[in-house]
Amino acid sequence: MNWLWTPRLRPFIALAGTASLLLNLALLMPSIYMLQVFDRVFSSRSLETLFMLSVLTALALGLGYCMDRARSLLLSRAGRLVDETLAPHALQAALQENATARHRTDRSALQDITRLRGFLGSPAVQALFDAPWLPLYLLLIFALHPALGWAALGAALLLFGLGLYTERHTRSETEQVLLRGRSAALHIEALHRNAEVLVGMGMLQRAVAAWSARHREALLAQERLGEASAALSACGRLLRQAVQVGMLGLGAWLVIAGHASPGIMIAATVLVARALQPVEHLIAGWKSLIEVRAAWARLQQQSLELPQPDALRLPPARGGLSLEQVSYGVDPQRPPLIKRVSFALAAGECLGLIGPSAAGKTTLLRLMLGLRSPQAGSVRLDGVELAHWPREQLVGAIGYLPQDVELFAGSVAHNIAQLGPVDSERVVAAAQLAGVHEMILRLPQAYETELGEAGCALSGGQRQRIALARAVYGSPQLVVLDEPNANLDSEGEDALARAIEQLKQGGCTVVLVSHRPSLMRQADKLAVLREGQLELFGPREQVLARLSSPSVHPLRRPEAGSAAGAQA
Repeated sequence: MNWLWTPRLRPFIALAGTASLLLNLALLMPSIYMLQVFDRVFSSRSLETLFMLSVLTALALGLGYCMDRARSLLLSRAGRLVDETLAPHALQAALQENATARHRTDRSALQDITRLRGFLGSPAVQALFDAPWLPLYLLLIFALHPALGWAALGAALLLFGLGLYTERHTRSETEQVLLRGRSAALHIEALHRNAEVLVGMGMLQRAVAAWSARHREALLAQERLGEASAALSACGRLLRQAVQVGMLGLGAWLVIAGHASPGIMIAATVLVARALQPVEHLIAGWKSLIEVRAAWARLQQQSLELPQPDALRLPPARGGLSLEQVSYGVDPQRPPLIKRVSFALAAGECLGLIGPSAAGKTTLLRLMLGLRSPQAGSVRLDGVELAHWPREQLVGAIGYLPQDVELFAGSVAHNIAQLGPVDSERVVAAAQLAGVHEMILRLPQAYETELGEAGCALSGGQRQRIALARAVYGSPQLVVLDEPNANLDSEGEDALARAIEQLKQGGCTVVLVSHRPSLMRQADKLAVLREGQLELFGPREQVLARLSSPSVHPLRRPEAGSAAGAQA
């Protein structure tokens, strides 16, 4: 549980430890009260002594209540701090890794953080804070009588041995339960994403049967773990009760032999019960301890650090884009998807990227956006490698319209404003630039129309046009459009062509992929990609002339910075 002493949690844990000390000192008072009542009050028959002892015990119990309450509040605040500190960065890291296809961040990081927060508010963590004070109780029992002390020490060692056995016996089963549970959860996510295909193609029953098999394995593993944990917990409870009975019997024997008083017998029995109670709770909650330890180990393997606020700020992006001998592949054992691609675009130019299916066009766009890192070569924006640009400085500088468009739950204005604060003038300007302003006004509540999850209230063409407005929001200097007219009618295509022309006039660099030749009239340059290689690059008319010639030979790959390289 070394994660409890991370710098952000250390003050809360230290205060909770202090409260635990005071709580355990206060809980010694009932044993002292019984000792004094049996050995002093009964013999002296003094009501004044009984009254004073009762008052002192009541004050001690009141202090114990306050300390117990304070500890619970401190640990609850610590749990909230863990969530508020880690959860946003875990989500950001998971989304970043998912977008860049690195997959180094565990997708269940948020669940692990929730597990940590829940643990800090559970009885198991309170048992962790109470267990270190076991020696204090043992010393007091030894002070009452050495024989009782040795008996209590033996019982404590026996319970600790049971705890270690519990940890070793249930560790592998707990890990199996976690792995199978997470696998089943990921399978459910995949089924939800492909629900239409499953229902439309009659695959639903087979998909559910496959999930049921995985789920059954998870249930069986959880059942085995539950049986083992229940047996060990029952053993721990029974052992503690047996220790109390044994301590009472030993104390009675000492009283009969004249080696101890009845007060010592009762006080020692109460003390040993209090001393061993945290150990029993730890044994009962060992499963949660293993889960929390595994969750923290997974989180430590991930990068959830905050970005450095004092990073050097670069000048605002202007839109100049260049690729220098860029190569990229997913599997080193297979040929790369992109092979030594080089070209350059000046700010304000429009590049049309064409080629057959599976030529690598979308992958090349992702490299231009920094969603993929080239294995060789470099992608530069205004002469600076894209990887060296702080991502926060590119907010609003790059617009992207993906091939598969999804909008977010919320209003049209909220989506166009890229989920940020809605600036009415900028939202309307982006909609007018994208040629979608009139279409939005025809919606039931215009810009305040709620779209529902994934924009389900709109047609595919409407979603694509609103996503175009989102891409051009805030006057970006580089706009990347992947099949922007896939779902558009003739009116939408005309609006898209006008939007591209206005972007170019505003000095924005545009890169677009489309299989429709009509849209390529807006391109200043064309790049022909085939099997990951740049086959042609140059001004649109010259490239089209080469494509229409009877024989087209692969051209020399242009060097970066040579905009007119590889021309016929």
